[in-house]
Amino acid sequence: MNPLLEIRNLSVAYGKVEALHRSNLVVDQGGIVTVIGPNGAGKSTLVNAIMGLLPADGEVNYAGKAIRDLSVEARVAQGLCLVPERLELFAELSVSDNLALGAYSRYARGERRFGEDLEAIYRHFPGLRERRHQAAAVLSGGERQMLALGRALMAKPRLLMLDEPSLGLGPLVVREIFRIISDLRQSGVSVLLIEQNARAALQIADFGYVLEAGEVVLEGEAAALAMNARVVETYLGFNRSGR
Repeated sequence: MNPLLEIRNLSVAYGKVEALHRSNLVVDQGGIVTVIGPNGAGKSTLVNAIMGLLPADGEVNYAGKAIRDLSVEARVAQGLCLVPERLELFAELSVSDNLALGAYSRYARGERRFGEDLEAIYRHFPGLRERRHQAAAVLSGGERQMLALGRALMAKPRLLMLDEPSLGLGPLVVREIFRIISDLRQSGVSVLLIEQNARAALQIADFGYVLEAGEVVLEGEAAALAMNARVVETYLGFNRSGR
């Protein structure tokens, strides 16, 4: 496989406190990679640094080119997109307006036709079509997450980074969110998934990393990590004997 994203020795510090220490990670084209770990492990720091929202040391290579010195806007223009944990929707705007704003970077490049893309989003998320004229503020938690995903997809990303998409959602909604994420590979979108729900993340991912205290302590094929004794006992809630 060809790497779409490759980071090497990435480090981030908040003052004298190092939140991420010389981390390495690869996302192949069309692949789903997950990073699991406890609260405070540095998972959000990792994707924020990749997106250019935090200053970092080390290498960030995307599509074969170094991008560490690029602005956030330039990274978006090249196909990187982050759906942050806080979602950052425009609460007073309608669902359709929020989705339209997702295509802003494309509009700035001179594109003007987004009707087919909007229809594709509504096919992915039929509930959003029903609520397209309603303000984002009145949506449920699951609907807001779907709106954030849809808005990100309107940017036509090559790499979609998702920070805790299942946080605070019920089991049925989580299952639907992960089904949609899994389906993205069919459209050629690569995914970097940051998750505390290790079980669900490892079920849909191709490859996984375990981040603890700012360092990658385990990595491997997702199916193998799901059977790893340390992962099972620490993140899946039971030991290998099923107790």
